[in-house]
Amino acid sequence: MKENPGSRAAEPSIRLFRNDFLEALTHVHPVVPLLFWSPVVAWLLYRTFSVAALHTGGLILAALAGFVVWTLSEYLLHRCLFHFKASSNAGKYLVFMFHGVHHDAPRDKSRLVMPPAGAVIVMFFLWQIFALVVPPPWLDPFLAFFIVGYLCYDYIHYGTHHFPMRHPALHFLKVYHLQHHHGAKGLRYGVSSPLWDLILGTYPPPPKSG
Repeated sequence: MKENPGSRAAEPSIRLFRNDFLEALTHVHPVVPLLFWSPVVAWLLYRTFSVAALHTGGLILAALAGFVVWTLSEYLLHRCLFHFKASSNAGKYLVFMFHGVHHDAPRDKSRLVMPPAGAVIVMFFLWQIFALVVPPPWLDPFLAFFIVGYLCYDYIHYGTHHFPMRHPALHFLKVYHLQHHHGAKGLRYGVSSPLWDLILGTYPPPPKSG
């Protein structure tokens, strides 16, 4: 799918709150997640190498697990939370505030990465869940690479709306996500990977021949 001619042009923001402070929390410069989460990743990796006695195989396994679990979390959050079919007015507003606004203004540069105010809440609850199932020696590297996976998602998402992404793999992701916006509904929830669309049945079927 080709971009619209004005796809890189600035797009007016949709106001979500009357209160200026709350409204400001919904906007974020794209570099902010990197600046905010990089020290957390560095701290987790420091703890990994200075405290935990993990062998190389264990570290690689924890890193891969963090990445894979992130792709699943990304998919489930996008499909089940951001596209939740709310029935109440309050529910519809919350869904719109979290994600519907992006579909209405997909080129709004200040709403293409997740603001830390919301990301911290989501990450806190996920952190508590992971702590119940991931043993301590592996928890820190698992979380570090889970967050790295999240940052990859954020910047792939930003790039799909604002950069050419000419490398074949990145171009595929760009087209794939734009088709989520402009193609058939209920498909293509993966942004950084189509893996879980393939596994869970939301990958688009092949076009019929003839």
